[in-house]
Amino acid sequence: MTPQEPEVAFMLDFEKSGGLIPAIAQDAETGEVLMLAWMNRDAYEETLRTGRACYFSRSRGKLWRKGEESGNVQEVKEVFIDCDADTVLLKVRQIGGAACHEGYRSCFFRKVNGDATQVIGERLFDPKQVYKK
Repeated sequence: MTPQEPEVAFMLDFEKSGGLIPAIAQDAETGEVLMLAWMNRDAYEETLRTGRACYFSRSRGKLWRKGEESGNVQEVKEVFIDCDADTVLLKVRQIGGAACHEGYRSCFFRKVNGDATQVIGERLFDPKQVYKK
Protein backbone atom coordinates (compact mmCIF):
# COMPACT_ATOMS: atom_id res chain seq x y z
CA MET A 1 0.00 0.00 0.00
CA THR A 2 1.39 3.39 -0.89
CA PRO A 3 1.41 6.15 1.72
CA GLN A 4 -1.27 8.17 -0.10
CA GLU A 5 -3.80 5.30 -0.03
CA PRO A 6 -5.71 5.34 3.26
CA GLU A 7 -6.30 1.91 4.75
CA VAL A 8 -10.06 2.40 4.78
CA ALA A 9 -10.01 2.59 0.98
CA PHE A 10 -9.11 -1.10 0.81
CA MET A 11 -12.27 -2.78 1.92
CA LEU A 12 -12.74 -6.27 0.60
CA ASP A 13 -15.60 -6.99 -1.79
CA PHE A 14 -17.48 -9.71 0.08
CA GLU A 15 -20.60 -9.24 -2.01
CA LYS A 16 -19.04 -10.29 -5.32
CA SER A 17 -19.12 -13.96 -4.33
CA GLY A 18 -22.13 -14.06 -2.06
CA GLY A 19 -20.46 -12.99 1.17
CA LEU A 20 -17.36 -15.22 1.03
CA ILE A 21 -13.89 -14.60 -0.34
CA PRO A 22 -11.05 -17.07 -0.91
CA ALA A 23 -8.23 -16.89 1.63
CA ILE A 24 -4.87 -18.43 0.80
CA ALA A 25 -2.56 -19.33 3.69
CA GLN A 26 1.13 -19.31 2.80
CA ASP A 27 4.12 -20.04 5.02
CA ALA A 28 5.65 -16.64 5.75
CA GLU A 29 9.23 -17.97 5.71
CA THR A 30 9.28 -20.59 2.96
CA GLY A 31 6.51 -19.38 0.65
CA GLU A 32 4.88 -22.83 0.66
CA VAL A 33 1.14 -22.66 -0.01
CA LEU A 34 -0.51 -24.38 2.95
CA MET A 35 -4.21 -24.16 2.22
CA LEU A 36 -7.13 -22.33 0.69
CA ALA A 37 -10.17 -21.57 2.79
CA TRP A 38 -13.01 -19.05 2.81
CA MET A 39 -13.62 -15.92 4.87
CA ASN A 40 -16.70 -13.88 5.51
CA ARG A 41 -16.43 -10.35 6.92
CA ASP A 42 -16.55 -11.59 10.53
CA ALA A 43 -13.71 -14.09 9.94
CA TYR A 44 -11.60 -11.43 8.25
CA GLU A 45 -12.15 -8.90 11.02
CA GLU A 46 -11.40 -11.48 13.73
CA THR A 47 -8.20 -12.47 11.91
CA LEU A 48 -7.05 -8.84 11.84
CA ARG A 49 -8.07 -8.25 15.46
CA THR A 50 -6.48 -11.38 16.96
CA GLY A 51 -3.53 -12.11 14.65
CA ARG A 52 -4.74 -15.72 14.37
CA ALA A 53 -6.31 -17.13 11.22
CA CYS A 54 -10.07 -17.44 11.36
CA TYR A 55 -12.06 -18.76 8.42
CA PHE A 56 -15.68 -19.50 7.59
CA SER A 57 -16.54 -23.19 7.38
CA ARG A 58 -18.98 -23.68 4.52
CA SER A 59 -19.80 -27.23 5.64
CA ARG A 60 -20.57 -26.20 9.23
CA GLY A 61 -21.95 -22.76 8.38
CA LYS A 62 -19.97 -20.98 11.09
CA LEU A 63 -16.64 -19.38 11.93
CA TRP A 64 -13.73 -21.78 12.09
CA ARG A 65 -10.81 -20.70 14.21
CA LYS A 66 -7.90 -22.56 12.64
CA GLY A 67 -6.55 -25.06 15.14
CA GLU A 68 -9.48 -24.92 17.57
CA GLU A 69 -9.65 -28.73 17.60
CA SER A 70 -6.19 -29.78 16.40
CA GLY A 71 -4.02 -27.14 18.05
CA ASN A 72 -2.44 -26.41 14.64
CA VAL A 73 -3.05 -22.66 14.65
CA GLN A 74 -1.86 -20.07 12.16
CA GLU A 75 -0.22 -16.95 13.50
CA VAL A 76 -0.75 -14.24 10.88
CA LYS A 77 2.37 -12.29 9.98
CA GLU A 78 1.11 -10.29 6.99
CA VAL A 79 -2.16 -9.81 5.10
CA PHE A 80 -2.38 -9.01 1.38
CA ILE A 81 -5.41 -8.16 -0.75
CA ASP A 82 -5.48 -8.85 -4.49
CA CYS A 83 -6.10 -6.25 -7.20
CA ASP A 84 -9.85 -6.97 -7.38
CA ALA A 85 -10.21 -6.78 -3.57
CA ASP A 86 -11.89 -10.20 -3.54
CA THR A 87 -9.11 -12.54 -2.37
CA VAL A 88 -6.88 -12.50 0.71
CA LEU A 89 -3.38 -13.90 1.07
CA LEU A 90 -2.31 -14.61 4.64
CA LYS A 91 1.38 -15.09 5.29
CA VAL A 92 1.40 -17.22 8.41
CA ARG A 93 3.55 -19.07 10.89
CA GLN A 94 2.05 -22.56 11.04
CA ILE A 95 2.14 -23.66 14.66
CA GLY A 96 1.84 -27.40 15.26
CA GLY A 97 3.21 -28.45 11.88
CA ALA A 98 0.10 -29.40 9.92
CA ALA A 99 -2.26 -27.01 8.14
CA CYS A 100 -4.32 -29.80 6.55
CA HIS A 101 -7.17 -31.52 8.40
CA GLU A 102 -5.94 -34.79 6.88
CA GLY A 103 -2.72 -34.45 8.87
CA TYR A 104 -0.35 -33.06 6.22
CA ARG A 105 1.68 -29.86 6.45
CA SER A 106 -0.04 -28.51 3.32
CA CYS A 107 -3.46 -29.30 1.89
CA PHE A 108 -1.66 -29.61 -1.46
CA PHE A 109 -0.07 -32.99 -0.73
CA ARG A 110 -1.21 -34.70 -3.94
CA LYS A 111 0.65 -34.24 -7.22
CA VAL A 112 -0.96 -35.01 -10.57
CA ASN A 113 1.15 -37.28 -12.79
CA GLY A 114 -0.67 -37.88 -16.06
CA ASP A 115 -3.85 -39.80 -15.19
CA ALA A 116 -2.79 -40.58 -11.62
CA THR A 117 -2.13 -38.71 -8.42
CA GLN A 118 0.76 -39.27 -6.08
CA VAL A 119 0.90 -38.38 -2.38
CA ILE A 120 4.05 -36.31 -2.00
CA GLY A 121 3.55 -35.08 1.56
CA GLU A 122 4.29 -36.78 4.84
CA ARG A 123 1.33 -37.27 7.18
CA LEU A 124 2.16 -35.57 10.48
CA PHE A 125 -0.83 -36.79 12.47
CA ASP A 126 -3.73 -39.22 12.23
CA PRO A 127 -6.96 -37.22 11.86
CA LYS A 128 -9.01 -39.97 13.54
CA GLN A 129 -6.92 -39.53 16.68
CA VAL A 130 -6.96 -35.72 16.63
CA TYR A 131 -10.59 -35.06 15.72
CA LYS A 132 -12.12 -38.12 17.43
CA LYS A 133 -14.92 -38.38 14.83
